[in-house]
Amino acid sequence: MYQLIKPLLFRFDPEKIHYFVTRNLKRFNRFPGGSKLSRMIWDVQDTRLEKEVFGLKFKNPVGLAAGFDKNAEVISEMADLGFGFIEVGTVTPLPQPGNIKPRMFRLPADKALINRMGFNNMGADVVAERIAAYRRNAKPWQKGLIIGGNIGKNKATPNEEAVNDYIKCFDRLFDVVDYFVVNVSSPNTPGLRALQEKEPLMNILNTLQQRNSKNGISRPILLKIAPDLTHEQLDDIVDIVIQTKIAGLIATNTTVIREGLRSEKYANEQGGLSGKPLTEHSTEVIRYLSQRSKGAFPIIGVGGIHSAQDAMDKLKAGASLIQLYTGFIYEGPGLISRINKKILSA
Repeated sequence: MYQLIKPLLFRFDPEKIHYFVTRNLKRFNRFPGGSKLSRMIWDVQDTRLEKEVFGLKFKNPVGLAAGFDKNAEVISEMADLGFGFIEVGTVTPLPQPGNIKPRMFRLPADKALINRMGFNNMGADVVAERIAAYRRNAKPWQKGLIIGGNIGKNKATPNEEAVNDYIKCFDRLFDVVDYFVVNVSSPNTPGLRALQEKEPLMNILNTLQQRNSKNGISRPILLKIAPDLTHEQLDDIVDIVIQTKIAGLIATNTTVIREGLRSEKYANEQGGLSGKPLTEHSTEVIRYLSQRSKGAFPIIGVGGIHSAQDAMDKLKAGASLIQLYTGFIYEGPGLISRINKKILSA
């Protein structure tokens, strides 16, 4: 069904279509029986899919990556499509509009997207309140849904003060999310990737770990990394994870590399490239990290998952869980169920 309407959707601006689709999905799920119909069509319910990772129990290993639901607006709807966990954000302390539009571009010949959104979001207060409201009003079958909070710094905050922004987001979201992701790898906030260097990164992660306790509760903290790091930089990342004792990694974010693209239109737009061109490289990064660390920590695999086999390749490479974004846009919600069915049959 999705593949029939996709050509029509792809005629329009991708950012506008994103909000058009999510608004109408919310409307559909408010109709009597709409939510139930979504679950009947897309949601694969089987206890064999359950997985415990960094102390959390996931209903299935297929999650929605950060960037799709920046402001915690469609958690319920995404859960009804069959996702096992939802990652909201990237969230910054203060609301910000992001970069000038247009800022998202489709490359259909490559099954890819380029985005330079720039952490557009409504700020930590709004997101925290929305997640809390979801928790209060969740339907019985949505109880226990794992929600992650992907956090970043405001564009106007200098790198020397970035740790303060991560602290603000961490403190504000602590009571409502199940895990945190420190995002220092987006290419769309000037200077952000410099925070992946060992000294500033250790400072941010150690600071958050020191605050990571409230009424005897702590939250798993993960680090999201770029796919463009060298093996030496990846070795440093492994050492940082072990030294700071954070819960694990998300590999990988979007890439700034443009090699081998078939699309001519938009291929040279600035921003992060996601989708099929990233499939093999992100899997290789996962494999390298898993082997280099000897499986010392969990990895969430993301980047170019457009088929059930793509997902299996990442799991076999060492990922404990996977996430979708661009593949979800190109392949539709049926991809979630195909992956879960493939896992069950493996």
